[in-house]
Amino acid sequence: AVAAAAAGLTLAGCGGGGGDTGSTTTTDNGAVAQGGTLTAAVAYETNNYLPPNNSSALAVGADWHVVEGLYELDMATYKPYAALAAGDPVEVSETEYEVTLRDGAKFSDGTDVKASDVVASYERTVGAEGALYLSMLDFIDSVEAKDDTTVTFKLAHPFSLVKERLALIKVVPESATDADLTKQPVGSGPWMYQSISESAIEFVPNEHYTGSKPAKADTMHWDIIKDDTARTTAMQSATVAVMENVPATVADQLTGAGAAVESVQGFNLPFLMFNTKKAPFDDARVRQAFFYAIDVNKLISNAMSGLAAPVKSFLPEDHANFHEASTVYEQNADMAKRLLEEAGVTTIDCTLDTTDASWIKDLSPSIKEDLGKVGINVTIQEQASAALYSNRCDTDEEVQPFDVVLAPGDPTVFGNDPDLLMNWWYGDNSWTQKRSSWKGSAEYEQLHELMSQAVETTGSEQQELWNRCFDIIAEQVPLYPLFHRQMTTAYYESSRCAIPEHRTHVLRYNRKRPVSLRCGAGRFLARRAESPRGRRVPRKGRSPRTRERRTW
Repeated sequence: AVAAAAAGLTLAGCGGGGGDTGSTTTTDNGAVAQGGTLTAAVAYETNNYLPPNNSSALAVGADWHVVEGLYELDMATYKPYAALAAGDPVEVSETEYEVTLRDGAKFSDGTDVKASDVVASYERTVGAEGALYLSMLDFIDSVEAKDDTTVTFKLAHPFSLVKERLALIKVVPESATDADLTKQPVGSGPWMYQSISESAIEFVPNEHYTGSKPAKADTMHWDIIKDDTARTTAMQSATVAVMENVPATVADQLTGAGAAVESVQGFNLPFLMFNTKKAPFDDARVRQAFFYAIDVNKLISNAMSGLAAPVKSFLPEDHANFHEASTVYEQNADMAKRLLEEAGVTTIDCTLDTTDASWIKDLSPSIKEDLGKVGINVTIQEQASAALYSNRCDTDEEVQPFDVVLAPGDPTVFGNDPDLLMNWWYGDNSWTQKRSSWKGSAEYEQLHELMSQAVETTGSEQQELWNRCFDIIAEQVPLYPLFHRQMTTAYYESSRCAIPEHRTHVLRYNRKRPVSLRCGAGRFLARRAESPRGRRVPRKGRSPRTRERRTW
């Protein structure tokens, strides 16, 4: 759940509702007062910050500020803008483009960014077999340095989303080793890493940055706090200015402390993934039985406090390309039992591997209870996300050890078009080669044929092809969402914390008057609040009217 945030009110200093240790400087039109420190509490952890192929929520969000692609995405609208590029790609032919680097581009170590760095970064991203980003970039046939400042992209076939996909290639120095980049990447973005530890990340402005979105604060500090209670305490005591992944149960505590709490419907989801090389999970009817057995509405009501939407398709209903799938799952124990019987299964004893994310752990007991009612007896095995995938899903064994996985995911951190979102979990990469092991099935081949056709067309013809893809995924469910979450973030509208400008969008309480926080911490405020694909969703029982601004 990676999101960007913005606004028109920025403050100096750092702190919260206690003593006056800083000052607030704003103008009537929300002009920015530069300086100070942004502090935030983030909910995830990692020890791998290597930009290519990273799927860590923390690493992706942090790297957003430090490394750049030729193009980046405005995370409110998902529209691409030139970052390291000087302008739009120049179309040489429908299968060849040239991109020129922006003038004076340098990495934070002071060295020039060259076209050869772009080529090397592309090769890092797609070079490994099963690379996670490969299926989202496989339209590229080759990348070459025409000269020091010009990169040539040759495509395997015409592709309608070139600029959007080039944002996936994060450019790092050719000379840097993977070991160095894993520990502390060097980039050309507005910020640079000062230090990274298990408990915190320190950022400082990149003095060599030459782009259009410079850092607005003196420093940025992220506290890594997985525990919900500890993260809430940090926010409530104003130790931090922004808190991500706010549990619904503590929203009133935080608003009572003077923080704003926002919930926005997004794509973020919990999914069930099946080992399709193992019987009986190689039978789609068995996989469907899981979804018919689970009372998703109960999960949303009890575990999510109503802040989620049931799945009617792979995409959420507010997505511009939404299509209600031919198969929509609602709890039906009789249907689940019938499907198991048709598959020749009476009872199943299996392990449900889950990540240790707090909201995922909250779902597990109810899921176990519902599955048990139809004869699916699960033993829950919980571990950190990195350990789960390395020990259970990405081993060198021909058949992976896991049975079924319950985990969170949100590929909209990479983009929002249907082809990219489907390619993340169903593309020719580690997800289908090892994890679900769905690659090679007849339905996998059918899906990819339709996806290939779709990216070479546009408009209603493209949408119809995507609709057929959504139907296949919903019927086969090798990996499929249970629901789509609302993302809840807390922040101080007016505090003594300077919020830097980077990847900004405006959160609004209503459509007439923006209320603000200028935030460079990419994963913080609820995503897509005013985009065409998303809107602010007020908490239940709360008026959406504009709150009064607070200054201390």
